[in-house]
Amino acid sequence: MDRGLPSPFPPDDARPAVLRQVWRDVAFLHWPLDPAVAAPLLPPGTRPDVLAGTTYVGVVSLRIARTAPATGPALPWVGAFDEVNVRLYAVDEQGRRGVVFRRMHAARLPAVLAARALPRLPYVWSRTRVRRDGDRYAVTVGRDAQWGLRIGPPVTPGPLEVFVTAWWGLHTRVAGRTVYVPVVHPPWALRRAELTGLTGDPLAATGVPAPPGSPVSVLFSPGTDDVRIGAPRGG
Repeated sequence: MDRGLPSPFPPDDARPAVLRQVWRDVAFLHWPLDPAVAAPLLPPGTRPDVLAGTTYVGVVSLRIARTAPATGPALPWVGAFDEVNVRLYAVDEQGRRGVVFRRMHAARLPAVLAARALPRLPYVWSRTRVRRDGDRYAVTVGRDAQWGLRIGPPVTPGPLEVFVTAWWGLHTRVAGRTVYVPVVHPPWALRRAELTGLTGDPLAATGVPAPPGSPVSVLFSPGTDDVRIGAPRGG
């Protein structure tokens, strides 16, 4: 069922935060996906969220510049790394909309091990690189894929831009049950971007079919200094 658009403004429901981060140079690539294909890939108790009857698969790349516990200082070295994640979009039985990560590539092994052990996120250690030079942006994910972007002008978000970026939580499995984790940050400052090249399959090993042609949405944001991740919440 189409539930309309998510709110472009975050709720203030991640307090008390258990983790804080800074996100830099965030790029969003999205392809349409049949909800029937997405449904078996989601945690129990959730279903695909849709816009005009279609859901989407996203490939999101970013640089995590600083990770810190709720009340402590930033973690040196281990808390800063490049990441590329593949994600779907779901809603649970309580109506909470959230990202479902299918794969999360990161170049920092201790961070990968911690994320796999605690919130049970599907991180893998790989040679992941995210680089920006002016309006040029380049991503490498191990041997799976690499792509480049040209960053364009600011964009006023329409329905598609809101749907693929305005997500304030995630669904995952912890101890055999599906939980919701709030993730709150200021609204994105979005810019249009152009895909200048793509080799390989960025959806490799995710269970999602290879992308059918070029993405229908390519966006960039310089990021945010205030990301707050809350404690997992049950149904």
